[in-house]
Amino acid sequence: MLKGFKEFLLRGNVLDLAVAVVVGAAFTAIVTSFTENIVNPLVASLGGSNEMGFGFQITDSPETFVNLGAVLSSVINFVLIASVVYFVLIVPFNSVKERFMTEQEKEATDIELLTEIRNLLADANANADTNSTRVEP
Repeated sequence: MLKGFKEFLLRGNVLDLAVAVVVGAAFTAIVTSFTENIVNPLVASLGGSNEMGFGFQITDSPETFVNLGAVLSSVINFVLIASVVYFVLIVPFNSVKERFMTEQEKEATDIELLTEIRNLLADANANADTNSTRVEP
């Protein structure tokens, strides 16, 4: 049981996942700081000169304030994180993977797989016809 756990931990996937989590957490902190300190004041300035910023009050109670600025900042935060993850991690990884992948490792298309299945079935049927002996009464 411990041997299997050791093999699991020593796989490259677990290490890659751990690095991705740590880098993602650190980058999220940077983007959140950028959003809170630069984007939020800009969005609040769009809301006008009131102290509440970009949003509106439903009733006189402060709990009923709909903060559109916070939602917009969260969307901007998400788009920034997703774009950096895509362009800094995914695109370079895919190009390196394509460069070092052998011909056999490249994914086959659906048509290639269906053609291979068809050929295997045709060969199996041809072998079944030649191997079977007909017994006539």
